[in-house]
Amino acid sequence: MTKKRRRRTHIRETGTSLPVMAALIQSLLEEISRIEDPVEELQSLKTALLSISVSALRDSVSGQRLDVIFSLLSSNDRQQVELCVEILDRILMALSPLYLVQNYRTELQGGLTHPNETVKILALTQIGRMVDHPDAATEILNNEDILKAVILCIGEEKMSVAKQAIKSLSKLSYSKPGLDKLFHSELLKVIKQVMGTSDIIRYRVYELLVEISSASPISLGYCANTGLISLLLSELTGDDVLIRATAIEMVTSLAHSQHGRQYLAQQGIMDKISNMIRGAETDPFSSLYLPGLVKFFGNLAIMDSPQQVCESYPVFQSKVFEMALDTDPAMIGVALDTLGLLGSTVEGKQVLQKTGENVKAVLLRMSQLASSGATDLRVRSLDALSQLLTLMPEQQTEDLLALTESWFLLLSKEPMEMIRSISTQPFPELHCAALRIFTAIATQPWGQRLMMSTPGFMEFLLDRSTGQTKEAKDSKFELVGSLAGSSTAAEILGSQHYLRLKTYLREGPYYISAVASVSTEGAD
Repeated sequence: MTKKRRRRTHIRETGTSLPVMAALIQSLLEEISRIEDPVEELQSLKTALLSISVSALRDSVSGQRLDVIFSLLSSNDRQQVELCVEILDRILMALSPLYLVQNYRTELQGGLTHPNETVKILALTQIGRMVDHPDAATEILNNEDILKAVILCIGEEKMSVAKQAIKSLSKLSYSKPGLDKLFHSELLKVIKQVMGTSDIIRYRVYELLVEISSASPISLGYCANTGLISLLLSELTGDDVLIRATAIEMVTSLAHSQHGRQYLAQQGIMDKISNMIRGAETDPFSSLYLPGLVKFFGNLAIMDSPQQVCESYPVFQSKVFEMALDTDPAMIGVALDTLGLLGSTVEGKQVLQKTGENVKAVLLRMSQLASSGATDLRVRSLDALSQLLTLMPEQQTEDLLALTESWFLLLSKEPMEMIRSISTQPFPELHCAALRIFTAIATQPWGQRLMMSTPGFMEFLLDRSTGQTKEAKDSKFELVGSLAGSSTAAEILGSQHYLRLKTYLREGPYYISAVASVSTEGAD
């Protein structure tokens, strides 16, 4: 038996004995430092590290020097570098951020300029952990060079590197010293220099600023005082429509926080976006940014008040209806998603109901798309309908139940059969989306009465042979659970059907009957 083979056997036999494992790791580190081509030894070290838990690993590697592994990162052998990254990732995650900043700050700083993106991501991830740790953060904030190198990583070609740099830097928003360092020092100049690299990089910096601004009103104040948020807002009405579309996405992200929405309102952005929707009528390129404008108000309505948003910005509501009846799939899709979002709340349902013929026209369009549109639009139509039709038990007043029932009956002369027909088509996503509509009406008394009066529906509901994917089985189980869990189900369905539903739930979503199992074996 060779030495390496004996070592692998030894790893398996020693299990998690910490003193033995610590000795083995030290032995491997020493051996790696002595040989020219250590790939197999690195693989053995990786195996050893993965064989014990992170908490046990912390005790096994504390005090051991990892210089040899860091030094091997300078190799041109990609396999060797990747192995070293995996080893370091495992070990460094086991060590405290304070220990890392005190012992490996220089090595990690070097990793930020390494040609291999996985090394950069490793270094950025660990620096992010340090910034997130109160004591370690103090050490990092006192080292401007490290933070400068992290900011420069936003300009890296690889998006994965830039994303990790943004994630690590955004953690500076958790403390006043972190915000002071980023925005009240020479680092702000570095941020502005990086922004000037290209349009793409500028928007990565905007992404960082929005991330930081979203953390708190104080952090938003720091970002706003740099003038860079105003610069982002000015790009909403720039000449380049693609940049305009990206700016709208960023502004929508900023509106996810209450203080962000207040700031945007103070800057007159809601009125500006409303005017942009109005002006889109005469812009031949509006299809590139109009969906983003509508999404902005859709999100705003859900976070604040559908009624308030629709009354304050009527052009938004009329544009959504217009887009739903459009021929452009991109416009239709956004309109469907927005209508579903609006109709997911009671207030939104009431706002839509007040539009009278408009909501009827849109429901008919959803029905047509669900039955015969492109697969993506069919699913989005069904999902929007399930949101519009959903009423939680505590929301089920007489008026609202009458509303959802009237909407469902508008879909077709035989809406139950229409949805069931869609659910039997050989597309898992359509099957599950159709079942979600039945789930939406399953808790409502009128929905239960329709289920009972539709020939063969209860048999369809309890038939486990339809929908064989895990998602389909889960969707059917959720539907049965919603129906059986309703306080009116036993009375409306009758005791026999109700008990069958309870049996279905008790057996679970993946139950296979003995008869079905035997017939399957016979077929083989």
